[in-house]
Amino acid sequence: MRHSRQREAILAAVRGTTCHPTADAVYAEVRTKIPGISLGTVYRNLRVLVEAGELLAIEGAGGLSRYDGCTESHYHFRCDVCGRVIDVDEPVDDGLDGRVSARTGLAIRCHSLEFRGVCSGCQAQRLDGTANEHPRA
Repeated sequence: MRHSRQREAILAAVRGTTCHPTADAVYAEVRTKIPGISLGTVYRNLRVLVEAGELLAIEGAGGLSRYDGCTESHYHFRCDVCGRVIDVDEPVDDGLDGRVSARTGLAIRCHSLEFRGVCSGCQAQRLDGTANEHPRA
C-alpha cells in the first residue's frame, strides 16, 4: 500500500480517537489539516486502509459504517438511543469459533460480537428527565 499525506492524516484521525468515527466525522477532522481534501478521497482511503488491515470497519444499521483504529480482536457496545459505539474491555472468547465450527461443520474464520443497549450517558439523562442531548457519536 502506497502511503500518502491524505492517507496518513485519515489513519491518524481514526487512531487518534476512541469514538469510532463515521466517514463524515473523519472528513471533518482531516479537513482541519488538509482543507482541500474531498469526501470521496476520505471514503476511498478508508476502504483501502480497511482492506490493508490498518483499520476496522464496524457496519451499522442503515449501512452507516464507523471506523476503529484498534485492529486487535475486541467486542463493541452500541447504544440504542444515541448510536455511540464503545469498546468493551472483556476478553475475546477465542474458543467460540472452534466450538461453533465443531457443532455446525462451518469453516469459521472469525467472529464479531456487538452488545446493544443504553449507554451510561443516555441512562443518566433518562434518570434526570432531560431530553437526549447526548451527541450522536
